[in-house]
Amino acid sequence: MTVGLVIVSHSAALASGVVELAGQMAPDIIIEAAGGDEDGGLGTSFEKVEKALSAADTGSGVVVLYDLGSALLTAETAVELVDPAAAERIRIVDAPLVEAAIEAAVAAQNGSDLAAVAAVAAGVGTHWRQEGQPSDGSASDQDAAGEPEQDTLAAVAVVLNPQGLHARPAGQLVRDLAAWPDTEVLIGKDPSDMVESDSVLMLVGLGLVKGDQVRVTAQGPHSREAVDHVVGAFADGFGELD
Repeated sequence: MTVGLVIVSHSAALASGVVELAGQMAPDIIIEAAGGDEDGGLGTSFEKVEKALSAADTGSGVVVLYDLGSALLTAETAVELVDPAAAERIRIVDAPLVEAAIEAAVAAQNGSDLAAVAAVAAGVGTHWRQEGQPSDGSASDQDAAGEPEQDTLAAVAVVLNPQGLHARPAGQLVRDLAAWPDTEVLIGKDPSDMVESDSVLMLVGLGLVKGDQVRVTAQGPHSREAVDHVVGAFADGFGELD
C-alpha cells in the first residue's frame, strides 16, 4: 500500500490537470481530483472531497493539497466528518499546488510513508538552499578547484531529448535512483549548479536542453551503478528517441 493524494481546487479542469501531470511522475499512486462545485462551476464541493479522500486511502494515508483558502476550509470540514481512524491518516499540506503534487507523488511512488510524503510537499517553496536542493558552490560541496571529492565517481552525459530534461524524464531519474538510497547522486551543467537527484523540480530547474553536457557525480557504496544508470538513461533519451 502507498500514500495517496487528493487535489482540491476551485476548478475541475485545474484539479484534473494536476492529477494528470503528477500521475506521469507516479504511475502507481492513487491521485484523486476534487475540483469545482457540484454543478461543475468554479467552487469547491464537500461531497467531492469526501469521495476523493475515500478513494485515495488504501490504508497508508492521504496527503491533501489545495489551491485557495476556501478549498482548505472545505477539506478541513471533510476531514472532520470522516471516520476518526481514517482522519488520523490524512494530512492537509499548505504548499504550491502543482509543484508539491509532483514532489509528493514521486515520494509516494518511491515508497515514502505518510509523514515523509507530507514533509516533502510542505518543503516545496521553502528556503532554496536545503538538503536535496541546489548547491551554492561552497567548499562543502566540492573542493576549491571545483573537482569532485576524492571518493566521488564522476562522468559526463549529453542531453539527447528534443525537449530537454523535462518533467517526465526527471521523474524517471528520481524514481530509478531511489533504488540506491545510500548513494548521493548530483547532476548539473557545471560544479556550481549541481543538484541532488531526489527532486523533480530541482532537476527540471537546471534548464537542460538538447545538446547540453551534463556532469554526473555519485558518492556512496553504489556509485558505479548509479552513475552508469544515469549516463545510460541520458544516452537512451529516457525512451523518448525515435
